[in-house]
Amino acid sequence: MPAFNETENIPILHNRIAEVFNSLPSIDWELILVDDGSRDTTWKTIGSLVGQDSRVRGIRLSRNFGHQYALMAGLEHAAGDAVITMDCDLQHPVEMLPPMIEAWLQGRHIVKMVRQDAPHTGLLKKWTSRLYYALFTWLSDVPMREGLADFRLLDRQVLEELKQFQEEGLFLRGLIEWIGFDSCEMPYQAADRLKGTSQYSLKKMLKLAWHGISSFSILPLRIGMLIGISGTVFSVLGILYALYGKLIQRETVPGWTSIMMGISLLFSLLFVYLGILGEYIGRIVIEVRNRPRFIVMETSGFRKTQDAGPHFHRRG
Repeated sequence: MPAFNETENIPILHNRIAEVFNSLPSIDWELILVDDGSRDTTWKTIGSLVGQDSRVRGIRLSRNFGHQYALMAGLEHAAGDAVITMDCDLQHPVEMLPPMIEAWLQGRHIVKMVRQDAPHTGLLKKWTSRLYYALFTWLSDVPMREGLADFRLLDRQVLEELKQFQEEGLFLRGLIEWIGFDSCEMPYQAADRLKGTSQYSLKKMLKLAWHGISSFSILPLRIGMLIGISGTVFSVLGILYALYGKLIQRETVPGWTSIMMGISLLFSLLFVYLGILGEYIGRIVIEVRNRPRFIVMETSGFRKTQDAGPHFHRRG
């Protein structure tokens, strides 16, 4: 579970998870909390829980690397035969853990949780979410169900395959869909956040959305090429028409305004797709640098050989 300024929610979450697993005495479990550069007392709270419960583990990143990287840090340290990822703001209901585990015991490698919109969810959020998942599926050829979240169960075999992906710009939802394996879906109703305010800003959501599309598709570049070819054809036709009017008909071609509008439009599209091209080139530069995806400053509750941070998780 990634945690960013969640000091109030963590103890309540731990108690609820412990209650759930008390009803499953045959299951051995661990709780890995990843402090993603929190500015409050989140790490102190995690350390307190580690001292109280030997099943709790803590990972502290050196700064805020982002939700997806915090999840990956936890996944790389997980030791279980199956791993469940979820948020620690209690919007992902812990009551769904037993049926998820039951589906895994029945042979499912992946259990995907599909969020059902609450009655008070705004229309804008509903439609933008649907639009994004439809756009991602169309651009990437990787089908993605609307409502999928980072609340899921992964079998150890799936996790080992996932850990081989060392790319920058993590988009775990897309990667897990791409990997495949036998899976099932379960609906859940997202609860309201118990305490605190969401740290997932619009900027972070847009960044994640772009990483998802650009990691799985080069179709935007191909669309730009097609628009460029079409614009070139129309421009050549316009030049021929202007030359015909000037040399053959001996008159000035009317429509100067429309021509200027067309030129402005073409230049605007050109710069838009230069920007898209620049984004892809920027991603290539980041990959070539091969910097660590995240840095673990310290850990708590793991084996002593794992507690002597910092740890640099280099790609490749």
